Amino acid sequence: MASTTPVPVPADTSARPPSRNPAGTAPVPTPRRSARRRELGACGVLMTPFFVLLVTVFLIPVATALYLSFFSDDQPGLGFGPERTVFAGLRNYTAVLADPTFLGGLGIVALYCLVYIPLMVVGALVLALLLDSGVVRLRGTVQLALFLPHAVPGIIAALIWLYLYTPGISPVIDLLGRADITIDFLGVHTVLPSIVNIALWSNLGYNMVVFYAALQAVPREVIEASVVDGAGPVRTALQVKAPLVRSSIVMVAMFTLIFALQLFTEPMLLSQSTPMISSRFSPSMYIYDAAFTRNNYGLAAAASVILLLCTIALSYGVTRWTNRTAAEEGAR
Repeated sequence: MASTTPVPVPADTSARPPSRNPAGTAPVPTPRRSARRRELGACGVLMTPFFVLLVTVFLIPVATALYLSFFSDDQPGLGFGPERTVFAGLRNYTAVLADPTFLGGLGIVALYCLVYIPLMVVGALVLALLLDSGVVRLRGTVQLALFLPHAVPGIIAALIWLYLYTPGISPVIDLLGRADITIDFLGVHTVLPSIVNIALWSNLGYNMVVFYAALQAVPREVIEASVVDGAGPVRTALQVKAPLVRSSIVMVAMFTLIFALQLFTEPMLLSQSTPMISSRFSPSMYIYDAAFTRNNYGLAAAASVILLLCTIALSYGVTRWTNRTAAEEGAR
């Protein structure tokens, strides 16, 4: 009787999927996962310079100012002992908020913003609408001429206008004097409008370019449809073009507000020629005076933190108000 050797039957592997991660081997990345990793790596490389600048020029100075605001320099022994730095708590903040010169500076900056921001936004938008409408000839030349003042550094611009505001050397004042018109540009009632004029001259062209670029993205079909419906140039500009560049208007208004709250260069230079501008005319000048004239770095740091909080609160308020207005108009 012959013996038979059993033949091994292979296991049925069709019922279970092959193992994707055999023992001792690394997981094999899928094409989608590898593409996602490349995207995250590219985003990290592109965002690294931003975060480096954010930490270096914003977060570290803010943290330093916040730290210094809780300390002050005291001299024990009736002022005859060695100066030492002690923890002051909220004493610096109380001193700043109780100082009438700081509160007066906040009031001046608030008035400055109420005058400067509407003139800046409306003026830049009107110029951009005129350029976009085709009324102005030689658009490129006019646009360059309006933008050139922004290329002048702020200190140089303030010096130019200081020359034009100073009696005895100003050709503008001499020309007005020949017409029996006497104007003191650095007087008690005219010094703030003079500062507004310098800021407008420097920044109006820049914001006009921002609005003009936004208007170029408006679909021409929408404008043609409004013309077919019988809308004139003014109605097209106010009811069609302006609402379509609302985001640019909000951005310009917010940036203008932030820069206006930091008012420093123009009044600092004009203070050399008029007693109407004190060394604490604006909050930024108050901070500069506290730090570099009175050597009170704790007080200056506390004032800086308060100004930063005011800026953040106002910027947040503008954003919330514009978003709510846009939502209400969208619901209509």
